[in-house]
Amino acid sequence: MSQIFNSENCINWWCLLLLMLLSFLIGYFLSKWLNGKSSKEALERCHDENKKLKLLGGDRKPKEEHANTTFISKKIMAKKTMERSGKAVEKNDLDFSNFGKATASEKDDLKKISGVGPFIENKLNEIGIFTFEQVSKFSDEDINNITNLIEFFPGRILRDDWRGQAIILKDGGKTDFSKRVDNNDVDYNENEKT
Repeated sequence: MSQIFNSENCINWWCLLLLMLLSFLIGYFLSKWLNGKSSKEALERCHDENKKLKLLGGDRKPKEEHANTTFISKKIMAKKTMERSGKAVEKNDLDFSNFGKATASEKDDLKKISGVGPFIENKLNEIGIFTFEQVSKFSDEDINNITNLIEFFPGRILRDDWRGQAIILKDGGKTDFSKRVDNNDVDYNENEKT
């Protein structure tokens, strides 16, 4: 042990530590300088591209002249609301002869059906579906049309068995879910997410 800490070895240890510190500092400052340089170049490129776009401003140049961004653009399609003649597009493609018409005065609490929360109930009401009687008579084609009209998850109505639940509820019966609704034991925000 005394050989490690003798006067000759002590100087060697200090030299080694000093060399390690010096190499660390050189590496640290060199990396700062290189990173700073590449960041400045990238920032300058962004400023140049920004100036270019401002100059193009109202000219509406082709897409090739727009900035290259890291964002991925998705094609956004507008929903057709008007025909060329100016008439509003009928949103209601449902054949009410299959399941009958109802009015808001006959309205049932559709939220008692598992998978239907306030938001979906409102959408169903907007297209003319108000009662358990109507839901119990849905055909598979009606379910597809309703799924498209209320912009609901495909297959969700069948998976949650809205028809089966409505058959029970229309005659005054209760399901496990409707009992939870009656007891105010349902978080509709969670119910509509799944």
